[in-house]
Amino acid sequence: MAKGFGGRGGMGMGGGINMNMIKQAQKMQENMQKMQAELEAKEYTAQAGGGVVSATVNGKRELLSITIDPEAVDPDDVEMLQDMIVAAVNEAIRACSTDAASSMEKLTGGLGLPF
Repeated sequence: MAKGFGGRGGMGMGGGINMNMIKQAQKMQENMQKMQAELEAKEYTAQAGGGVVSATVNGKRELLSITIDPEAVDPDDVEMLQDMIVAAVNEAIRACSTDAASSMEKLTGGLGLPF
């Protein structure tokens, strides 16, 4: 048996895991599941082109809606409209990701867990 793991001269945990640690882990898991559900229910809206294009995504990073001001529709410059749509969607997704990361950091206390 390797030194420091179980048996005599072990880590003092009696060969088992501390029940308090298990309860804390279960509580953290419950909190994470609750937070995940809350984040998935949230909506994030971002705009581009001075507000002529607006995109809304949910916490699952699914596109829910696109709103385009008729002023933005120029048949001679469809590429500009496409760029504004992409920019608005990407910004909404970034807002969602930032919020999720911030919420997880608060929950885990900055443990650096891969969420």
